[in-house]
This record gives sequence, C-alpha cells and structure tokens, in this order.
Amino acid sequence: MESMGKKKRPRRSFTPESKAEIVELCQRGDRSIGQVAKDVDLTETAVRDRVRQAEVDSGRRDGLTSSEREELAALRRENRRLREDVDILKRATAFFAKETR
Repeated sequence: MESMGKKKRPRRSFTPESKAEIVELCQRGDRSIGQVAKDVDLTETAVRDRVRQAEVDSGRRDGLTSSEREELAALRRENRRLREDVDILKRATAFFAKETR
C-alpha cells in the first residue's frame, strides 16, 4: 500500500467519552455521518461502525455487544495459548517416549 502513494496515518486512540460524543453527533441528525467524519478526521466507515456498535450496545440492533466482543477476543487468545501448550506437551511426550525405548 505504501507504494501506491497513500501515507499511513498513525493510529489514534479515543476515550469512551469521545466515542460516545461522535455517536451522539451522528444520532442528533443535524449533520450527516460524512460531515461528522470530516469534522473529527475519521473515515465514514469508522464513524458508521461506531454508530452501529452503539446501537448494538443499547439493544436497538442485533449483534455482539462491546463486552461480548472483548470476551470473545480474550477467549480466542486463551484458546490459542492452550492449543500451543498442548502442542508443546505432545512434542515433549513424543521426545521422552523415544528416549525411554
């Protein structure tokens, strides 16, 4: 992507309060999502995703809430780590089984 002339902007972090403010600006209805996105220097997709997630969190839309998404990510990390542990134990078992013969 770098070779295509687009510069990557540094990743910014937003507080929960600033995210809620962005969603509120969109839900008021006096400005479009595109206008809000330009005002806060985000892509329309990012703003639209935040609005959609806020609707899920409030129960107005189906989907995984933010806390469910965090839990799922944590469980996936733990699952990956446990699979790696099992793989290491399998290798160790095979190694020691070969040594004792």
